[in-house]
Amino acid sequence: MPRKTRQPEYTSEHARGGVRAELPEIETWDNQYHGYEITITIPEYTCICPRTGLPDFGTITIHYLPNKLCLELKSLKAYIVAFRNIGIFNENAVNRILDDVARACKPKWAVVKGEFSARGGMRTLVEARHPRKR
Repeated sequence: MPRKTRQPEYTSEHARGGVRAELPEIETWDNQYHGYEITITIPEYTCICPRTGLPDFGTITIHYLPNKLCLELKSLKAYIVAFRNIGIFNENAVNRILDDVARACKPKWAVVKGEFSARGGMRTLVEARHPRKR
């Protein structure tokens, strides 16, 4: 009977993977109106599991109330595509995206959701909000 190869335990390095990775800048443009919401859905998000090296797939949804700036979509696409080569947990990716969106356009509020494809029979939904509650 073949022996099973045991994978290494999760480490702090796994947990921090991708959190500080260099990514393309998200550009913005001046908002001309007020009191409306923007929802951006990105159905082809991919990243790499920092422990297994296997790809993760999902849909990222960014919903925000713009203040003075709006997200520029071409640069947002380049930013999201850059995750394909990064080892990052899905939970960290959603929070990283929220932080970078909030830093770029300073919205009145924002919600980033990640709906990730099933792995081992389980799907994951991660949601992060700006401003963050402490």
